[in-house]
Amino acid sequence: MQQKYAAWGRVKSCIRELTAYGSARKAEIGADKVFDFSIGSPSAPVPAEVWEAMREALKRPDVHEKTPPEGLPALREAVARDLSRRYALDFSAQEIQIVTGAAGGLAVCLNALLSPGSEAVVLAPFFPEYRVFIEGAGGTAAVVPARADMQPELDALREAVGEKTRLVIVNTPNNPTGAILSEESLRGIAEILREASERWGRPVYLISDEPYRELCFDRESIPCVMTAYENTLLCYSFSKSLSLPGERVGYLAVNPALENRDEVLASLRRAAAALGYSAAPSLMQHALVGCVGMTADVSVYRENRDLLYAMLTELGFRCVYPEGAFYLFLKSPVEDAKAFSEAAKKQELLLVPSDDFGVGGYLRLAYCVPTETIRRSRRAFEALAKEFGLGEGDGAC
Repeated sequence: MQQKYAAWGRVKSCIRELTAYGSARKAEIGADKVFDFSIGSPSAPVPAEVWEAMREALKRPDVHEKTPPEGLPALREAVARDLSRRYALDFSAQEIQIVTGAAGGLAVCLNALLSPGSEAVVLAPFFPEYRVFIEGAGGTAAVVPARADMQPELDALREAVGEKTRLVIVNTPNNPTGAILSEESLRGIAEILREASERWGRPVYLISDEPYRELCFDRESIPCVMTAYENTLLCYSFSKSLSLPGERVGYLAVNPALENRDEVLASLRRAAAALGYSAAPSLMQHALVGCVGMTADVSVYRENRDLLYAMLTELGFRCVYPEGAFYLFLKSPVEDAKAFSEAAKKQELLLVPSDDFGVGGYLRLAYCVPTETIRRSRRAFEALAKEFGLGEGDGAC
C-alpha cells in the first residue's frame, strides 16, 4: 500500500462526516427536524428533454458499447459547437475530451501536466479534493488567499507563481463561497501567468473548474476564463446544470490557441487511459448529444439564496453575498469555526466548517435544499444567534 493513500485514508472529510451524522440524526428524530446544509447535491428537476433523450438512447442497439476513449464523436462535436458559440473561439471536436465528471477531468489534467516536485497553485477557499488530485499526480499545492470579497489576492499570486509552478486552478462560480471571478481578477491572473511563462520559457497553464457555470444569478453569464488567457484548459460537468450528479459525465476543453496544443492533448488522453478514465458512461454520452447547452430550471437556487441570505443577515450573521453556485459562506462569530459548527448541531443545523477549504473562520451552507427547509430553519438560527450574542442588523461581509 502506498503511504500517501494510507495517509489520505486517515484524514476525515468534514463534509462526509457531517452528512453521515445528518443521516443518522434524521433516522433518529425525523428528517423534518434536521436542517441539513452539509452537501452540495443539486435538487432542481432534471429537464424533461433529458429524460426523453435517455429513453431514446436506450433504444439504440449500440447504447451499451464502448465509445472511443476520448468520447463519442457526436457529443464532442456538440460540445465544440456550444463552446464556439459561447466564447467566439473556433473549437473543434479535437479540443474536446469527454470525461467522468469534472473530478475525473481535473484528475486527468493534473496527471497530464504535473510531474514529481512540481507545484499547482490553488486559490483559497477551494474544493478540498484539489489537494488529493494534486498530490495524487505527484505535485504539491501552493495556496493563495482571497481578499475579504473573495477575489484572489493578486500580489500573493504573483509571489506564489515560481519556477516549480506548472499550473493554477480557478473555480468560478466558487465552491464554497458562491463568488464569481471578476473581469479585473481574470485580467490580473492572465497578466501574472503570461509574465511567468515568459520568465520560465514555458507555458504556465490555467485550469478553469466550471461545474457551476450556469448557476449565475445576478448577471447573464460569468466572465470567460478561456478568452482571458490562451493557455487555459476547462473542466466541466453536466451534474449541476442538468441535475445529473450521479451520472458522472463531463468534458475537458483545451483552448484552440493553447501553446503545445497537440502535445497537451496527447498527454491528456494517455493520462485518462492510465487512470482508467478513458471512457465515460456510454448511455449518458448518447443521451446528452442533443442536450448540450441546455440547463435545468435553477431558479429555485436563486430563490433559496435570496431567502437564506436575507434571513441570516437580518439575524446579525455576517455572510459573503453569493453570486452563483448554491453555497453561502457564513462568517463564524467565534474564531474556531469547528466549535461553532458543533454548537449549530445542537440546534439541528448542519453547517460545514471552512478549515478543509483552505481558510479558517467560516462555514459553508449548501442551500440546494427544499425552500421550506430554509423557512423552517429560522427558529434554529434565531436560537444560535442568541447563543452567540448576535443582534439584528445588516450582517453582510
